[in-house]
Amino acid sequence: MTDRTLTTFVLYSKPGCHLCEGLEEKLLAVAHLPFALEVRDITTRDDWFQRYQYEIPVLCQVQSTASGSQEIPLPRLSPRASQARVEQLIQTYIGQSKAE
Repeated sequence: MTDRTLTTFVLYSKPGCHLCEGLEEKLLAVAHLPFALEVRDITTRDDWFQRYQYEIPVLCQVQSTASGSQEIPLPRLSPRASQARVEQLIQTYIGQSKAE
């Protein structure tokens, strides 16, 4: 039994989106940090497509609540955000979830 759970992030993207692929590559490059990443293709579900079709890539943090869990969209990063900036963002939200 462990009391440490990984912070989970969800990346909403779609195939062929170069912005999505760029962010996913940067997130995979910081895989040494203690977090889980789930990549969701918005073309596989109509509700995801309707919600995110004009906004992808969208990165959300999954937070536990009394009624289950909810996804909180993170501030949108510039497509030109550096690898260091992506790492800093992930570290910030990992730190916040551990403090809760």
